Amino acid sequence: MQIGIDLGATKIEYVVLDDNNSEIIRQREITPHNYKELLKKISHIIKNLTKKYNQEFSVGICHPGSMDNKGRIFNTYNLKSIANKKIEQDLRSLVKNKIIFENDANCFALSESIDGVAKNYNVVFGIILGSGTGGGLVIDQKIVRGANHIAGEWGHNFLPGFGINEKKDKIKYHYRFSTQQFISGKGIESLYKLNNKSKKTAHSIFNDKKNNKFVKLFKDRLARSLAGLINIIDPDIIVFGGGLSNEIKDLNEIKKITLKYLEVKQLNTVFSHPAHGDSSGVRGAAFLSR
Repeated sequence: MQIGIDLGATKIEYVVLDDNNSEIIRQREITPHNYKELLKKISHIIKNLTKKYNQEFSVGICHPGSMDNKGRIFNTYNLKSIANKKIEQDLRSLVKNKIIFENDANCFALSESIDGVAKNYNVVFGIILGSGTGGGLVIDQKIVRGANHIAGEWGHNFLPGFGINEKKDKIKYHYRFSTQQFISGKGIESLYKLNNKSKKTAHSIFNDKKNNKFVKLFKDRLARSLAGLINIIDPDIIVFGGGLSNEIKDLNEIKKITLKYLEVKQLNTVFSHPAHGDSSGVRGAAFLSR
């Protein structure tokens, strides 16, 4: 059996899987804002499960952002308490269990490639459309991290055709031009507030017919971003995860728009929602320790 823990901005979700991938337990707890309290909470979860099942589990933990070669977390915009922290080293001082950390989108893609909707495909790209925008690449059921541990971070790329005024701005990387600012939950909420002078949640924006023009623009921007992704990786399947992806009822519509931005006559890449839902990443975390 293995423990999987998913560190989120608002919740910590954990699961225990048996060797047949069946869930023995799945629970959630509120994420502490303080780093020391967060470590205490994670160690408490691990110790309680170890005691309950009288077994020193291997533990996989997924988190937003990436870990550099020195063990420091970076690119974690939605869980700032762990930024620049050596969380793996700090947690090892509190528990005896074998611990492996990994990016949450990587774990999401891994989970779906092992026993989810992508289990019959070799090149799998998992995207997270939530409060932020993340991505993970898995080939032959193995996570691809890259030399800088940022493989799959498509949300940090420029959004093609949007956000740049060449006369006003120098063409250099700036976070406000990134894809994430246009297609993530927080991004579209900010854009909506800017354009409509009113504050609404992403869910309410998508479910109000008055916003059809705004939603249509979102879909076009999403498709442009996916076209850039496909041009470089050309995955067999793209799995859409995260709360915002639930607002996209028809992925075939997104696929048709994406095709317009590609130099192919037919798009063979499969667009799919996950088999294990938004929480598929916590299962991938559990698989890490196998």
